[in-house]
Amino acid sequence: MQVEILYQGAFALAKLALEQGESAKAESGAMVAMSPTVDVESRLDGGVFGALKRKFLTGETFFFQTLRATRGPGEVLIAPTVPGEILSLELDGAHAYCLQKDGFLASSVGVDVQTKTQSLAKGFFSGEGFFVLQATGTGSLLVNSFGSIHRLLLGPAQEYIVDNSHLVAWSSSTEYEIRKASSGWFSSVASGEGLVCHFQGPGEVFIQTRNPGAFGSWIRQFIPTSG
Repeated sequence: MQVEILYQGAFALAKLALEQGESAKAESGAMVAMSPTVDVESRLDGGVFGALKRKFLTGETFFFQTLRATRGPGEVLIAPTVPGEILSLELDGAHAYCLQKDGFLASSVGVDVQTKTQSLAKGFFSGEGFFVLQATGTGSLLVNSFGSIHRLLLGPAQEYIVDNSHLVAWSSSTEYEIRKASSGWFSSVASGEGLVCHFQGPGEVFIQTRNPGAFGSWIRQFIPTSG
């Protein structure tokens, strides 16, 4: 599968080029357009149990789309629901990536996307819940963001602090823990930051430039309420 990101920015589109007989999988509803040689069908990736875990533990959709070039080479155009960038990562079988719950867009069929359990403290405080997605295997992995994506490359023992609402993906080689944004609880809450993720390298951390929760709060002030 060959991946090309078109119109990179707020309204990115991904083009997947498939050889005859080749398949890709995507988030349900991600397909925008495709060649007539391509068939699309729903699939329970990881079986019923794996699909149930994704649905009820991370909030991801129950089904993935399987996009298969059955009658010759073809291409598929896919896009996420929210405005933002699309990032293509390559998995080599030796490394894995963790994704925030809405981060998966598409991948090669050789990439396995399952739920991963966080520790009790991380799940309770991180805002992502007790479970995140983990992508393993080989092939291309496409993730999407709300806003632009910024890459942090951390060296061994190098540290960086990220607001948890801005996380998109991070390599499994990084260590992280949840901390207060400021030295005291009052300062953390008053600053508007609350809790943050403290990462330690080596590894990569991808962050999004906009906060979905904060944007939702901003939108709600313009919605008329009854009464």
